[in-house]
Amino acid sequence: MKRREFLQHTGSVCVGLAISKAVPLFADSVSSPWRTFEVTTRVEVVKPSGATHIWLPAALIRETPFQKTLANKFSAEGGTAKFTENKQDLLGIITATYPEHATPVLTLTNRVSLKNYGVDLTAPKHAAQASRGELQFFLQPSKYVPTDGIVKETSLKATKGATSDIDKARAIYEWIVENTFRDPKVRGCGRGDIRFMLESGDLGGKCADLNALYVGLARAAGLPARDVYGIRVAKSELGYKSLGASSNVVSKSQHCRAEVYLNQHGWVPVDPADVRKVVLEEPPGNLKLNDEMVAKARTRLFGSWEMNWMGYNYAHDVALPGSTGQPLVYFMYPQAETKEGRIDPLDPDNFKYEITVKEIT
Repeated sequence: MKRREFLQHTGSVCVGLAISKAVPLFADSVSSPWRTFEVTTRVEVVKPSGATHIWLPAALIRETPFQKTLANKFSAEGGTAKFTENKQDLLGIITATYPEHATPVLTLTNRVSLKNYGVDLTAPKHAAQASRGELQFFLQPSKYVPTDGIVKETSLKATKGATSDIDKARAIYEWIVENTFRDPKVRGCGRGDIRFMLESGDLGGKCADLNALYVGLARAAGLPARDVYGIRVAKSELGYKSLGASSNVVSKSQHCRAEVYLNQHGWVPVDPADVRKVVLEEPPGNLKLNDEMVAKARTRLFGSWEMNWMGYNYAHDVALPGSTGQPLVYFMYPQAETKEGRIDPLDPDNFKYEITVKEIT
């Protein structure tokens, strides 16, 4: 019997949800130790109205070369909670429901092991290849990451003269670094609406904008690509103040990365958005692209990630179970809903949450 695509686990308090360990699809070429972290998210709806729902993203539900999710434990005292998953997007969702007059509080503890990850692009990898179905899935457009029209036109311009998949992937990466900028006025991690960015000519944004643009341009060029949504959990050991958590409270440290699939290398980590973050934020700020710190980040972030970051999922257009609201562009922040509608996750007057981290090893 085949397992259902979506699995559900229910209960008012789930003391432990262990993640089964599948064989990683791709080998890791970076020799570094695994580090284990506990990431605890506590959410409270300050002004409940009628029945209240809270949703949290779980840590990646399958082992990858850079992350082993050991457990997602959640507690919703006074309410009921369940866990659902979508295997294609490695998306796990904790959904908690509270009756009227309850105090809506949901606590989630992720335990993960993380390992620096890089791909040696100078030599082919000898690793299991992704399935045709997986590659086709990550070529498909989404509502805010289309692959036609101006996205296709821009992709063709960015990859002009490139013939191999690695040359196309690198050309798009360099185009993003050269032509976009990090906009500190953008709320949260950005909207991720790449057609609007290109049509308006406003190429400023944050990680969910700039890395979504990379994914859209790559898919339009025929390269499977995906956003990886997550959160920074530790400081950078590479000397970058801007690319790590500054304390054990990481409530505002959400960060989106990206991967592109190359035939001879498998899934390759990239992060052009963090190059632009270094430009804007690395002391003393507003650095030039030829600054040494920027140049080092630019070289390193095509092909490797420092794993001071925990991944949640690859999902776009996320329909929250039981929600009456519109699907999310991406699921990286806590979400809640009352009878008055969806609560702004960036509104501390109505929605209170804290995310803390401690390293276990």
